[in-house]
Amino acid sequence: MTTPLKTRTARLSVISNSLLIAMKLAAGIISGSVSIISEAIHSSLDLVAAIIAFFAVKISGTPADERHPFGHGKVENVSGVIEALLIFAASAWIVYEAVDRFIHPGETGALGLGVLVMAISAVVNTFVSRRLYKVAWQTDSVALEADALHLKTDVITSAGVALGLALIWLTGWHVLDPIIALGVAVIIIYESWMLLRKAFFPLLDTALSPEEMKKLTGILDEMQVSYHDLKTRAAGHQRFVEFHLDVPAQDTIDTIHRQCDLIEERLEREFRDIDVIIHPEPKNS
Repeated sequence: MTTPLKTRTARLSVISNSLLIAMKLAAGIISGSVSIISEAIHSSLDLVAAIIAFFAVKISGTPADERHPFGHGKVENVSGVIEALLIFAASAWIVYEAVDRFIHPGETGALGLGVLVMAISAVVNTFVSRRLYKVAWQTDSVALEADALHLKTDVITSAGVALGLALIWLTGWHVLDPIIALGVAVIIIYESWMLLRKAFFPLLDTALSPEEMKKLTGILDEMQVSYHDLKTRAAGHQRFVEFHLDVPAQDTIDTIHRQCDLIEERLEREFRDIDVIIHPEPKNS
């Protein structure tokens, strides 16, 4: 059920980004504003990210197979890394264009159109990013969360560009245009760094977050489970838990199996998309 929801939400981001790019690019060309053009580039990267996220959530939701026995969850992390690197490249281009405008100053026209387009972009992306965040939280989707982060940043930068263009309109200080573009680039660089960290480290099979580990051990302690060698890792929206269960040596296989079933059922209720492997070990009283 979650995969069609994730796919539909990712498709919404692709459509909205496509429309906003056309609007921003047209306004940027008409006005000659490097800050508007930088926003069009930003949205272009958002579109690439949305397309990557769209395919990532489709692939990550496919069942485990012979070649991928642990599922395809890490596809979402790979997509996040690719998105972050693309954003780094876009920010470098924006910095180059802004510096060039400092060296070769030019006036910005059609400021009213620019303000209107940026305001529309901020409003549209506010609604779309909220939708993405909601579905990302519901489905533990790294790809959708990354896409939502892009659009959230786009809201901030679009609002900033709109404010800057309004100031140019009021003051006539056209030097504000490349300054705003540099500000957009700084925000994008920070965004891409945070995304890169979030997406990359799970590829190294890092453990679950401290919050989830505390919840996991708390459940096991509450069930009075005696265990050791607890290992966890995350792969996209999937979680993997493995530990050795201490059981009385005199217990029957049937009794041990029932205990393992109870533990697995409890963890599956408390965590979404979790795979639990338990190794029973006899322990003399």
